[in-house]
Amino acid sequence: MAAPATTEGTGGTLHVSVISPEATIYEGEADQVIAPGINGSLGILHGHAPLMALLGTGTLRIDNGREQKSFAVSGGFLQVVVDQVTVLSESASAA
Repeated sequence: MAAPATTEGTGGTLHVSVISPEATIYEGEADQVIAPGINGSLGILHGHAPLMALLGTGTLRIDNGREQKSFAVSGGFLQVVVDQVTVLSESASAA
């Protein structure tokens, strides 16, 4: 059984990076991330256990409490490590 992710000093938010082969599309803080996994949607909140997942095609949603940003993504990977969410997508653009 994996140890729970540590949440010290993060203030209850996630740091999110969305990267495509061309550029970093988004970098910032969020309360939640909803991603199109290869086998269905993935919801990521503060304190989520470490995770590595394949991305499918769909809309990546990033909600910071004040606004919601959406990105069209297709393929790639999503990684969660200690409230850091990294999305490496084969194709990503603002939706």
